[in-house]
Amino acid sequence: MPALVTVAHGSRDPRSAATIRALLSQVPGARGSFLDLSEPLLTDVLRAMHGQGHSEAVVVPLLLGSAYHARVDLPALVAGAPLRVSISDVLGVDPLLEQVALDRLAETGVDLADRSLGVVVAAVGSSYPPANAAVARMARRWQACHGFLAAPAFASATKPDVPAAIARLRARGARRIAVASWFLAPGLLPDRIAALASGHPVAAPLAPDPRIAGLILDRYEATRRLAA
Repeated sequence: MPALVTVAHGSRDPRSAATIRALLSQVPGARGSFLDLSEPLLTDVLRAMHGQGHSEAVVVPLLLGSAYHARVDLPALVAGAPLRVSISDVLGVDPLLEQVALDRLAETGVDLADRSLGVVVAAVGSSYPPANAAVARMARRWQACHGFLAAPAFASATKPDVPAAIARLRARGARRIAVASWFLAPGLLPDRIAALASGHPVAAPLAPDPRIAGLILDRYEATRRLAA
């Protein structure tokens, strides 16, 4: 059986790595790693596994979008690995994660059945437009399914930012505002989102919800079967 290795983005904020480790404590046998800024790095983990006699691994990216890190960085990092490596799909815009995000939003005390509610769906942002478009589609889907108003916002790389998204929701008739978090773990960018929210309720990041642990195992199993 190939080993299960997860890889998260990494952050200078120690809360981020601590949250990822708490999530992985719910995934039996998983080895955690990071692309950058936190340790251990993915390349170091793969080399160590080879030294321990492993010949095959499935890497599950703990990423909520398929952008530069998933499309370019990660394949380049595993290309020179000393063992056979398969890469699963990112966690991405998955229905399970959407439900976790909605549950986090409800935990702020807002009424998701309130038709006058405006929800900012806040994500990291990317220079790769399809990744941003996936967040915008999610916001439209939430609006259609739940009845509240919704608009995307991004912490970096693209627009709109949180104040602009709030202004758009106000212009569309929202009387109350809340901010949903499309971030896996706390860190500098989620803090930036919260600082720009002007006192409105801001949902916590998604991890370490145990449902995400199950999704990691699903990604691993799907990739393992394909690679067999």
